[in-house]
Amino acid sequence: MALLHQFKISNGQVTYKSRFLSSDSYQANQENNRIAVSEFGTVTMPDPCKNLFLRFLSKFELPKPSDNANVSFVTYKGDYYVSTETSCMRRVDPETLETREKVDWSNFIAVNGATAHPHTEPDGTTYNMGNSYSVKGAHYNIIRVPATKTSPDETLEGATVLCSIPSEQKSKASYYHSFAMSENYVVFIEQPVKMDLLKIATGKLTGKSICDGFSWDPKINTIFHLINKHTGTVSPVKYLAKPLATFHQINAFEEDELLVVDMCASDDGRTFRNFNIQNMRKSGEALDEVYNALCRSFPRRFVLPLNVNEHTSQGQNLNTRPNSPAACVKIGKNKVFCTHEDLHGEDLHQYGGLEFPQINYSKCNTRPYRYFYGCGFRHIVGDTLIKMDLQGKQIKVWEHAGLYPSEPVFIPAPSASEEDEGVILSVVITPDKDKSTFLLVLDAQTFLELGRAAVPVNIPYGFHGAFNSAS
Repeated sequence: MALLHQFKISNGQVTYKSRFLSSDSYQANQENNRIAVSEFGTVTMPDPCKNLFLRFLSKFELPKPSDNANVSFVTYKGDYYVSTETSCMRRVDPETLETREKVDWSNFIAVNGATAHPHTEPDGTTYNMGNSYSVKGAHYNIIRVPATKTSPDETLEGATVLCSIPSEQKSKASYYHSFAMSENYVVFIEQPVKMDLLKIATGKLTGKSICDGFSWDPKINTIFHLINKHTGTVSPVKYLAKPLATFHQINAFEEDELLVVDMCASDDGRTFRNFNIQNMRKSGEALDEVYNALCRSFPRRFVLPLNVNEHTSQGQNLNTRPNSPAACVKIGKNKVFCTHEDLHGEDLHQYGGLEFPQINYSKCNTRPYRYFYGCGFRHIVGDTLIKMDLQGKQIKVWEHAGLYPSEPVFIPAPSASEEDEGVILSVVITPDKDKSTFLLVLDAQTFLELGRAAVPVNIPYGFHGAFNSAS
Protein backbone atom coordinates (compact mmCIF):
# COMPACT_ATOMS: atom_id res chain seq x y z
CA MET A 1 0.00 0.00 0.00
CA ALA A 2 1.13 3.56 -0.76
CA LEU A 3 3.18 4.99 2.11
CA LEU A 4 4.00 8.70 1.89
CA HIS A 5 7.24 10.07 3.33
CA GLN A 6 8.39 13.59 4.09
CA PHE A 7 11.77 14.94 5.09
CA LYS A 8 11.57 18.58 6.12
CA ILE A 9 14.81 20.57 6.23
CA SER A 10 14.51 23.82 8.14
CA ASN A 11 16.81 25.96 10.30
CA GLY A 12 19.56 23.36 10.31
CA GLN A 13 17.29 20.52 11.40
CA VAL A 14 15.70 17.59 9.58
CA THR A 15 12.36 16.13 10.65
CA TYR A 16 10.62 13.07 9.24
CA LYS A 17 7.03 11.91 9.02
CA SER A 18 5.15 9.23 7.11
CA ARG A 19 1.51 8.28 6.56
CA PHE A 20 -0.29 5.62 4.63
CA LEU A 21 -2.32 7.04 1.78
CA SER A 22 -5.93 6.78 2.94
CA SER A 23 -7.14 5.47 -0.40
CA ASP A 24 -10.29 3.50 -1.07
CA SER A 25 -8.04 0.47 -1.63
CA TYR A 26 -6.36 0.95 1.75
CA GLN A 27 -9.70 1.39 3.52
CA ALA A 28 -11.16 -1.72 1.88
CA ASN A 29 -8.15 -3.83 2.86
CA GLN A 30 -8.30 -2.52 6.42
CA GLU A 31 -12.02 -3.22 6.76
CA ASN A 32 -11.73 -6.75 5.35
CA ASN A 33 -8.39 -7.54 7.00
CA ARG A 34 -7.13 -8.94 3.69
CA ILE A 35 -6.24 -7.80 0.19
CA ALA A 36 -9.67 -6.85 -1.11
CA VAL A 37 -8.66 -4.79 -4.16
CA SER A 38 -6.68 -6.16 -7.11
CA GLU A 39 -3.42 -4.35 -7.87
CA PHE A 40 -0.78 -4.57 -10.59
CA GLY A 41 0.81 -7.78 -9.33
CA THR A 42 -1.94 -9.09 -7.07
CA VAL A 43 -5.40 -10.42 -7.86
CA THR A 44 -7.86 -10.39 -4.98
CA MET A 45 -9.65 -13.56 -3.96
CA PRO A 46 -13.47 -13.69 -3.68
CA ASP A 47 -14.90 -12.57 -0.35
CA PRO A 48 -15.08 -15.72 1.84
CA CYS A 49 -18.14 -14.24 3.59
CA LYS A 50 -20.22 -14.39 0.41
CA ASN A 51 -22.16 -17.49 -0.52
CA LEU A 52 -20.83 -19.77 -3.26
CA PHE A 53 -23.05 -18.25 -5.98
CA LEU A 54 -22.03 -14.65 -5.19
CA ARG A 55 -18.37 -15.62 -5.08
CA PHE A 56 -18.78 -17.21 -8.51
CA LEU A 57 -20.45 -14.07 -9.90
CA SER A 58 -17.69 -11.83 -8.49
CA LYS A 59 -15.19 -13.51 -10.80
CA PHE A 60 -16.96 -11.92 -13.77
CA GLU A 61 -16.65 -8.36 -12.46
CA LEU A 62 -14.26 -6.14 -14.41
CA PRO A 63 -11.31 -4.90 -12.33
CA LYS A 64 -11.87 -1.42 -10.89
CA PRO A 65 -9.10 1.18 -11.16
CA SER A 66 -7.12 1.31 -7.94
CA ASP A 67 -6.37 4.59 -6.18
CA ASN A 68 -3.41 3.02 -4.34
CA ALA A 69 -1.18 5.72 -5.84
CA ASN A 70 2.24 4.40 -4.84
CA VAL A 71 4.52 5.49 -7.71
CA SER A 72 5.17 9.23 -7.60
CA PHE A 73 4.35 12.70 -6.31
CA VAL A 74 3.20 14.95 -9.18
CA THR A 75 1.87 18.49 -9.48
CA TYR A 76 -1.01 19.92 -11.51
CA LYS A 77 -2.01 23.59 -11.31
CA GLY A 78 0.20 24.02 -8.25
CA ASP A 79 -1.43 21.19 -6.28
CA TYR A 80 0.30 18.01 -5.16
CA TYR A 81 -1.06 14.60 -6.08
CA VAL A 82 0.19 11.07 -5.68
CA SER A 83 -0.15 8.96 -8.79
CA THR A 84 0.15 5.47 -10.15
CA GLU A 85 -0.81 4.32 -13.68
CA THR A 86 -4.57 3.96 -13.29
CA SER A 87 -7.15 6.69 -13.94
CA CYS A 88 -7.30 7.60 -10.23
CA MET A 89 -4.99 9.97 -8.36
CA ARG A 90 -5.25 11.38 -4.86
CA ARG A 91 -4.68 15.01 -3.98
CA VAL A 92 -2.52 15.30 -0.85
CA ASP A 93 -1.41 18.02 1.51
CA PRO A 94 2.39 18.22 1.04
CA GLU A 95 2.79 19.69 4.53
CA THR A 96 0.72 17.23 6.60
CA LEU A 97 0.61 14.31 4.11
CA GLU A 98 -3.13 14.12 4.67
CA THR A 99 -5.13 12.39 1.94
CA ARG A 100 -7.62 14.57 0.16
CA GLU A 101 -10.10 13.84 -2.63
CA LYS A 102 -9.84 11.15 -5.26
CA VAL A 103 -9.48 12.60 -8.76
CA ASP A 104 -10.37 10.43 -11.75
CA TRP A 105 -8.95 11.39 -15.15
CA SER A 106 -11.90 9.74 -16.90
CA ASN A 107 -14.27 12.32 -15.37
CA PHE A 108 -12.55 15.04 -17.39
CA ILE A 109 -11.23 13.41 -20.56
CA ALA A 110 -11.72 10.10 -22.37
CA VAL A 111 -8.76 8.13 -20.99
CA ASN A 112 -8.50 4.95 -18.91
CA GLY A 113 -5.33 5.93 -17.11
CA ALA A 114 -2.30 8.22 -17.18
CA THR A 115 1.39 7.95 -16.38
CA ALA A 116 2.93 8.96 -13.06
CA HIS A 117 5.57 10.98 -14.96
CA PRO A 118 4.04 14.16 -16.43
CA HIS A 119 6.20 16.92 -17.90
CA THR A 120 5.74 20.54 -16.85
CA GLU A 121 6.53 23.68 -18.84
CA PRO A 122 8.11 26.71 -17.12
CA ASP A 123 4.66 28.42 -17.14
CA GLY A 124 3.07 25.43 -15.34
CA THR A 125 1.33 23.84 -18.33
CA THR A 126 1.57 20.09 -17.88
CA TYR A 127 1.61 17.25 -20.42
CA ASN A 128 0.89 13.60 -19.81
CA MET A 129 -0.19 10.44 -21.66
CA GLY A 130 -3.12 8.10 -21.17
CA ASN A 131 -4.62 5.04 -22.89
CA SER A 132 -8.19 4.69 -24.11
CA TYR A 133 -9.93 1.51 -25.23
CA SER A 134 -12.95 1.00 -27.48
CA VAL A 135 -14.30 -1.44 -30.07
CA LYS A 136 -11.95 0.28 -32.52
CA GLY A 137 -8.98 -0.80 -30.45
CA ALA A 138 -6.46 0.85 -28.14
CA HIS A 139 -5.31 4.44 -28.53
CA TYR A 140 -2.54 6.49 -26.92
CA ASN A 141 -3.64 10.00 -25.94
CA ILE A 142 -1.48 13.06 -25.34
CA ILE A 143 -2.97 15.12 -22.51
CA ARG A 144 -2.52 18.83 -21.77
CA VAL A 145 -3.49 20.36 -18.40
CA PRO A 146 -3.64 24.17 -18.05
CA ALA A 147 -1.19 25.91 -15.75
CA THR A 148 -3.59 27.64 -13.37
CA LYS A 149 -6.95 27.26 -11.70
CA THR A 150 -10.06 29.35 -12.22
CA SER A 151 -11.41 28.41 -8.77
CA PRO A 152 -9.79 27.17 -5.53
CA ASP A 153 -11.51 23.77 -5.58
CA GLU A 154 -10.54 22.97 -9.16
CA THR A 155 -8.60 19.81 -9.99
CA LEU A 156 -8.22 18.68 -13.62
CA GLU A 157 -10.86 20.96 -15.16
CA GLY A 158 -9.71 22.25 -18.54
CA ALA A 159 -7.63 19.16 -19.34
CA THR A 160 -7.77 18.28 -23.03
CA VAL A 161 -6.64 15.44 -25.29
CA LEU A 162 -4.15 16.99 -27.68
CA CYS A 163 -4.18 14.02 -30.04
CA SER A 164 -4.96 10.31 -30.18
CA ILE A 165 -2.62 7.73 -31.74
CA PRO A 166 -3.98 4.27 -32.66
CA SER A 167 -2.03 1.28 -31.39
CA GLU A 168 -0.18 -0.74 -34.03
CA GLN A 169 -1.96 -3.81 -32.64
CA LYS A 170 -5.60 -3.07 -31.81
CA SER A 171 -6.00 -5.55 -28.96
CA LYS A 172 -2.44 -5.32 -27.65
CA ALA A 173 -1.40 -1.84 -26.63
CA SER A 174 2.21 -1.13 -25.75
CA TYR A 175 3.03 -0.51 -22.12
CA TYR A 176 4.71 2.79 -21.31
CA HIS A 177 5.79 4.23 -17.98
CA SER A 178 6.76 7.69 -19.20
CA PHE A 179 7.45 9.73 -22.34
CA ALA A 180 9.91 12.35 -23.59
CA MET A 181 9.32 16.03 -24.31
CA SER A 182 11.34 18.65 -26.16
CA GLU A 183 10.58 22.33 -26.70
CA ASN A 184 8.11 21.66 -29.52
CA TYR A 185 7.39 17.93 -29.42
CA VAL A 186 6.05 15.15 -27.26
CA VAL A 187 7.87 11.90 -28.04
CA PHE A 188 5.95 8.68 -27.41
CA ILE A 189 7.93 5.45 -27.62
CA GLU A 190 5.76 2.50 -28.66
CA GLN A 191 7.80 -0.47 -27.45
CA PRO A 192 7.24 -4.22 -27.93
CA VAL A 193 6.19 -4.69 -24.29
CA LYS A 194 2.55 -5.55 -24.97
CA MET A 195 -0.58 -5.59 -22.80
CA ASP A 196 -3.14 -8.23 -23.75
CA LEU A 197 -6.37 -6.35 -23.01
CA LEU A 198 -8.51 -9.50 -23.00
CA LYS A 199 -6.24 -11.24 -20.48
CA ILE A 200 -6.28 -8.18 -18.23
CA ALA A 201 -10.07 -7.78 -18.45
CA THR A 202 -10.67 -11.43 -17.59
CA GLY A 203 -8.02 -11.59 -14.85
CA LYS A 204 -10.51 -12.12 -12.04
CA LEU A 205 -12.07 -15.05 -13.87
CA THR A 206 -8.71 -16.70 -14.61
CA GLY A 207 -7.02 -15.76 -11.34
CA LYS A 208 -4.33 -13.74 -13.16
CA SER A 209 -3.00 -10.33 -12.11
CA ILE A 210 -2.63 -7.35 -14.44
CA CYS A 211 1.08 -7.98 -14.97
CA ASP A 212 0.28 -11.51 -16.18
CA GLY A 213 -1.27 -9.83 -19.23
CA PHE A 214 2.12 -8.32 -20.18
CA SER A 215 4.41 -9.93 -22.74
CA TRP A 216 7.60 -9.15 -24.61
CA ASP A 217 7.60 -9.56 -28.40
CA PRO A 218 11.17 -9.19 -29.73
CA LYS A 219 9.95 -9.60 -33.33
CA ILE A 220 8.38 -6.11 -33.27
CA ASN A 221 10.38 -2.94 -33.82
CA THR A 222 10.19 0.03 -31.48
CA ILE A 223 8.40 3.09 -32.91
CA PHE A 224 9.04 6.72 -31.98
CA HIS A 225 5.96 8.92 -32.51
CA LEU A 226 6.46 12.71 -32.66
CA ILE A 227 3.57 15.00 -31.73
CA ASN A 228 3.69 18.77 -32.21
CA LYS A 229 2.77 20.27 -28.84
CA HIS A 230 1.33 23.44 -30.35
CA THR A 231 -0.90 21.90 -33.02
CA GLY A 232 -1.48 18.32 -31.83
CA THR A 233 -0.32 17.08 -35.25
CA VAL A 234 1.28 13.64 -35.30
CA SER A 235 4.28 13.41 -37.61
CA PRO A 236 3.61 11.06 -40.56
CA VAL A 237 7.18 9.81 -40.20
CA LYS A 238 7.63 6.69 -38.11
CA TYR A 239 11.05 6.47 -36.55
CA LEU A 240 11.91 2.81 -36.05
CA ALA A 241 14.51 1.14 -33.85
CA LYS A 242 15.30 -2.43 -32.89
CA PRO A 243 13.22 -3.92 -30.05
CA LEU A 244 13.95 -2.27 -26.72
CA ALA A 245 12.30 -1.73 -23.36
CA THR A 246 12.35 1.59 -21.54
CA PHE A 247 10.84 2.87 -18.32
CA HIS A 248 12.42 6.31 -18.00
CA GLN A 249 13.65 8.94 -20.42
CA ILE A 250 16.47 11.25 -19.36
CA ASN A 251 15.90 14.33 -21.56
CA ALA A 252 15.07 15.44 -25.10
CA PHE A 253 16.03 18.56 -27.04
CA GLU A 254 16.05 19.99 -30.54
CA GLU A 255 19.20 21.18 -32.29
CA ASP A 256 19.97 21.86 -35.97
CA GLU A 257 16.77 20.23 -37.33
CA LEU A 258 17.43 17.14 -35.20
CA LEU A 259 15.59 15.85 -32.15
CA VAL A 260 17.84 14.18 -29.57
CA VAL A 261 16.15 11.68 -27.23
CA ASP A 262 18.09 10.23 -24.30
CA MET A 263 16.70 7.33 -22.28
CA CYS A 264 17.49 4.35 -20.12
CA ALA A 265 16.77 1.18 -22.09
CA SER A 266 17.47 -2.53 -22.29
CA ASP A 267 17.29 -5.11 -25.08
CA ASP A 268 14.94 -7.38 -23.11
CA GLY A 269 11.43 -6.42 -22.07
CA ARG A 270 10.82 -9.14 -19.50
CA THR A 271 11.83 -6.77 -16.71
CA PHE A 272 8.61 -7.18 -14.76
CA ARG A 273 9.49 -10.79 -13.99
CA ASN A 274 12.51 -9.60 -12.00
CA PHE A 275 10.27 -8.32 -9.25
CA ASN A 276 8.09 -11.37 -8.64
CA ILE A 277 7.76 -12.02 -4.91
CA GLN A 278 9.24 -15.48 -5.51
CA ASN A 279 12.49 -13.83 -6.62
CA MET A 280 12.51 -11.37 -3.73
CA ARG A 281 12.32 -14.25 -1.22
CA LYS A 282 15.35 -16.09 -2.59
CA SER A 283 18.76 -16.05 -0.96
CA GLY A 284 22.24 -17.39 -1.50
CA GLU A 285 23.00 -18.99 -4.86
CA ALA A 286 19.34 -18.86 -5.90
CA LEU A 287 19.33 -15.09 -5.43
CA ASP A 288 22.65 -14.82 -7.28
CA GLU A 289 21.02 -16.55 -10.24
CA VAL A 290 18.26 -13.93 -10.24
CA TYR A 291 20.82 -11.11 -10.09
CA ASN A 292 22.85 -12.56 -12.95
CA ALA A 293 19.74 -12.93 -15.13
CA LEU A 294 18.48 -9.37 -14.57
CA CYS A 295 17.68 -7.24 -17.61
CA ARG A 296 20.22 -4.42 -17.45
CA SER A 297 19.23 -0.89 -18.44
CA PHE A 298 21.80 1.52 -19.86
CA PRO A 299 21.62 5.17 -20.99
CA ARG A 300 21.24 5.59 -24.77
CA ARG A 301 20.84 8.44 -27.25
CA PHE A 302 18.68 8.40 -30.36
CA VAL A 303 18.80 11.17 -32.97
CA LEU A 304 15.66 11.79 -35.05
CA PRO A 305 15.78 14.04 -38.16
CA LEU A 306 12.91 16.52 -38.21
CA ASN A 307 13.00 17.54 -41.88
CA VAL A 308 12.31 14.18 -43.56
CA ASN A 309 10.16 14.44 -46.72
CA GLU A 310 9.75 12.86 -50.17
CA HIS A 311 12.99 14.52 -51.32
CA THR A 312 15.10 13.08 -48.51
CA SER A 313 17.61 10.57 -49.84
CA GLN A 314 17.38 6.97 -48.70
CA GLY A 315 20.28 4.92 -47.41
CA GLN A 316 22.40 7.70 -45.95
CA ASN A 317 22.90 8.72 -42.33
CA LEU A 318 20.87 11.87 -41.62
CA ASN A 319 22.57 12.52 -38.28
CA THR A 320 24.76 15.58 -38.82
CA ARG A 321 25.88 15.95 -35.19
CA PRO A 322 29.70 15.92 -35.02
CA ASN A 323 31.33 12.88 -33.40
CA SER A 324 27.97 11.18 -32.90
CA PRO A 325 27.84 7.43 -33.59
CA ALA A 326 24.01 7.42 -33.55
CA ALA A 327 22.52 6.85 -37.01
CA CYS A 328 19.16 7.60 -38.64
CA VAL A 329 18.55 6.36 -42.18
CA LYS A 330 15.47 6.76 -44.35
CA ILE A 331 14.42 3.26 -45.43
CA GLY A 332 11.13 4.00 -47.17
CA LYS A 333 8.28 6.45 -47.46
CA ASN A 334 7.83 8.08 -44.04
CA LYS A 335 10.12 5.51 -42.40
CA VAL A 336 13.45 6.18 -40.73
CA PHE A 337 15.46 3.49 -38.97
CA CYS A 338 17.53 4.67 -35.99
CA THR A 339 20.43 3.13 -34.12
CA HIS A 340 21.55 4.51 -30.79
CA GLU A 341 24.70 5.90 -29.25
CA ASP A 342 25.73 4.57 -25.84
CA LEU A 343 25.85 7.40 -23.30
CA HIS A 344 28.36 5.59 -21.13
CA GLY A 345 31.75 3.96 -21.08
CA GLU A 346 32.68 0.41 -20.20
CA ASP A 347 33.04 1.32 -16.53
CA LEU A 348 29.26 1.58 -16.08
CA HIS A 349 28.89 -2.18 -16.66
CA GLN A 350 30.47 -2.97 -13.30
CA TYR A 351 27.60 -1.08 -11.62
CA GLY A 352 24.86 -3.01 -13.44
CA GLY A 353 23.71 -0.19 -15.69
CA LEU A 354 21.67 2.84 -14.64
CA GLU A 355 18.04 3.67 -13.89
CA PHE A 356 15.95 6.35 -12.16
CA PRO A 357 17.67 9.10 -14.21
CA GLN A 358 17.40 12.71 -13.03
CA ILE A 359 18.66 16.01 -14.42
CA ASN A 360 18.64 19.66 -13.37
CA TYR A 361 15.03 19.78 -14.59
CA SER A 362 14.29 23.49 -14.17
CA LYS A 363 17.41 24.51 -16.06
CA CYS A 364 17.87 21.74 -18.61
CA ASN A 365 14.59 19.98 -19.40
CA THR A 366 13.96 20.22 -23.20
CA ARG A 367 17.42 21.84 -23.59
CA PRO A 368 20.96 20.64 -24.28
CA TYR A 369 22.55 19.45 -21.04
CA ARG A 370 25.71 17.89 -19.69
CA TYR A 371 24.94 15.93 -16.52
CA PHE A 372 22.47 13.35 -15.31
CA TYR A 373 22.22 11.23 -12.17
CA GLY A 374 20.83 7.79 -11.44
CA CYS A 375 21.06 4.55 -9.48
CA GLY A 376 23.30 1.66 -10.41
CA PHE A 377 21.48 -1.69 -10.30
CA ARG A 378 23.79 -4.58 -9.55
CA HIS A 379 20.93 -5.98 -7.49
CA ILE A 380 17.13 -6.01 -7.73
CA VAL A 381 17.16 -2.56 -6.10
CA GLY A 382 19.65 0.26 -6.62
CA ASP A 383 22.90 -0.09 -4.71
CA THR A 384 24.92 2.91 -5.95
CA LEU A 385 24.39 6.54 -6.92
CA ILE A 386 26.00 7.59 -10.20
CA LYS A 387 26.71 10.96 -11.82
CA MET A 388 27.28 10.91 -15.58
CA ASP A 389 29.21 13.68 -17.35
CA LEU A 390 28.36 13.52 -21.06
CA GLN A 391 31.56 15.36 -21.91
CA GLY A 392 33.82 12.33 -22.07
CA LYS A 393 31.16 10.02 -20.58
CA GLN A 394 32.88 10.04 -17.21
CA ILE A 395 31.16 8.84 -14.04
CA LYS A 396 31.36 9.61 -10.34
CA VAL A 397 30.00 6.98 -7.93
CA TRP A 398 28.77 6.90 -4.34
CA GLU A 399 28.59 3.40 -2.85
CA HIS A 400 28.78 1.65 0.50
CA ALA A 401 28.34 -2.07 1.07
CA GLY A 402 24.95 -2.94 2.49
CA LEU A 403 23.43 0.48 1.71
CA TYR A 404 20.71 0.89 -0.94
CA PRO A 405 19.93 4.45 -2.10
CA SER A 406 16.70 5.63 -3.69
CA GLU A 407 16.30 7.76 -6.81
CA PRO A 408 18.65 10.79 -6.63
CA VAL A 409 16.81 14.11 -6.47
CA PHE A 410 18.82 17.10 -7.71
CA ILE A 411 18.31 20.44 -5.91
CA PRO A 412 19.98 23.46 -7.54
CA ALA A 413 21.83 25.87 -5.27
CA PRO A 414 20.28 29.33 -4.92
CA SER A 415 21.62 31.61 -7.67
CA ALA A 416 23.57 28.69 -9.16
CA SER A 417 25.60 29.51 -12.26
CA GLU A 418 26.69 25.95 -13.15
CA GLU A 419 24.37 23.15 -14.27
CA ASP A 420 25.55 20.77 -11.53
CA GLU A 421 25.81 23.35 -8.76
CA GLY A 422 23.61 22.02 -5.97
CA VAL A 423 23.02 18.88 -3.94
CA ILE A 424 21.71 15.37 -4.43
CA LEU A 425 19.19 13.97 -1.96
CA SER A 426 18.57 10.23 -1.63
CA VAL A 427 16.89 8.05 0.99
CA VAL A 428 19.20 5.17 1.90
CA ILE A 429 17.87 1.95 3.42
CA THR A 430 19.89 -0.60 5.39
CA PRO A 431 18.05 -3.94 5.25
CA ASP A 432 20.70 -5.73 7.33
CA LYS A 433 20.35 -3.24 10.21
CA ASP A 434 17.26 -2.29 12.16
CA LYS A 435 16.06 1.33 12.08
CA SER A 436 19.15 2.71 10.36
CA THR A 437 17.62 4.52 7.39
CA PHE A 438 18.97 7.98 6.56
CA LEU A 439 18.58 10.90 4.20
CA LEU A 440 21.84 11.29 2.27
CA VAL A 441 23.11 14.67 1.02
CA LEU A 442 25.82 14.75 -1.66
CA ASP A 443 27.58 17.68 -3.28
CA ALA A 444 26.29 17.33 -6.85
CA GLN A 445 29.53 18.66 -8.35
CA THR A 446 32.09 16.57 -6.45
CA PHE A 447 29.71 13.73 -5.47
CA LEU A 448 31.24 13.82 -2.00
CA GLU A 449 29.06 13.23 1.03
CA LEU A 450 27.96 16.37 2.88
CA GLY A 451 25.87 14.73 5.58
CA ARG A 452 23.29 12.22 6.72
CA ALA A 453 20.05 12.68 8.62
CA ALA A 454 19.42 9.41 10.47
CA VAL A 455 15.81 8.22 10.90
CA PRO A 456 15.07 5.81 13.79
CA VAL A 457 12.41 3.87 11.85
CA ASN A 458 12.42 1.27 9.08
CA ILE A 459 11.50 2.66 5.66
CA PRO A 460 10.68 0.40 2.69
CA TYR A 461 12.42 0.86 -0.64
CA GLY A 462 10.53 3.41 -2.71
CA PHE A 463 10.14 4.73 -6.23
CA HIS A 464 9.97 8.44 -7.06
CA GLY A 465 10.10 11.63 -5.02
CA ALA A 466 9.76 15.38 -5.40
CA PHE A 467 11.33 18.45 -3.81
CA ASN A 468 9.06 21.22 -2.61
CA SER A 469 10.98 24.38 -1.78
CA ALA A 470 7.84 26.16 -0.52
CA SER A 471 7.41 23.93 2.49
